[in-house]
Amino acid sequence: MRARKTTTIQWLGAAEVDGYAAILCDLDGCLIAAGRALPGAEDFVRAAGKRLSIVSNNSADTCVTLSAKLNAIGLPLPKESIFLAGELAVRTIAAERPGARIHVIAEQPLHTLAAELGLERANNRTDVVLLARDTKFTLTGLEKALRLLEQGAELVVTNPDLSHPNADGRPVPETGSLLAAFKACCPEIAPRVIGKPQPFLINAALEAAGVPASEAVFVGDNAATDGAAATLAGLDFIHVVATPSPIVNGAPAKEPMPSAHPSSVEASTC
Repeated sequence: MRARKTTTIQWLGAAEVDGYAAILCDLDGCLIAAGRALPGAEDFVRAAGKRLSIVSNNSADTCVTLSAKLNAIGLPLPKESIFLAGELAVRTIAAERPGARIHVIAEQPLHTLAAELGLERANNRTDVVLLARDTKFTLTGLEKALRLLEQGAELVVTNPDLSHPNADGRPVPETGSLLAAFKACCPEIAPRVIGKPQPFLINAALEAAGVPASEAVFVGDNAATDGAAATLAGLDFIHVVATPSPIVNGAPAKEPMPSAHPSSVEASTC
């Protein structure tokens, strides 16, 4: 694998992505927080234009539902440019196991997508247990899912993130927190993970853009998932390490934070 460049910045700006044919960008912590656009996000999206794809471990939305939400907050991103761990997980299962019996632990958009793709909702003797972020997750649901796994179902996990940041930087529990509950009960569980740090989302975005990895950059705020995925896919990585914006009337302050001069570090990976 080629040596890749990692650039660390405090705040996302258009200058850092000049010269790239494709810009792949994480969502939470880079462009939005707590469902609101971060300072500078609108300008960045406008400057990146058609080169921009969202590559996110979001497992609560589909490209359709997320595109609508982003347009509503001033980030006009078409569904064709959005690649999400939850949606890719469902589509992967449907492609590999047409008509499979599936038990979905997720928010409603993934339930709907699974049904649209012909996957059969099942509560007993399922082929696959799909674990995504689910705000209605319960101990009863955990016990049921563990029973299905004991009966031979495969565990597919949308993403391993323990949390994502809210507007003031505090952690919001993510799918990885739910996976930790599974492993606490059955440490030997070895799930199949679809989202970052696996490179599947990045590869899908590059294929859609028709751009080789050598001409693309990945932007993210999490070195353990975003940075690792960029490394595996062979992309340059821009690491956004931002101090949380102050909150004014429940929303991030509108003034952008001062940006430190970007620092570049060459790293060889194998």
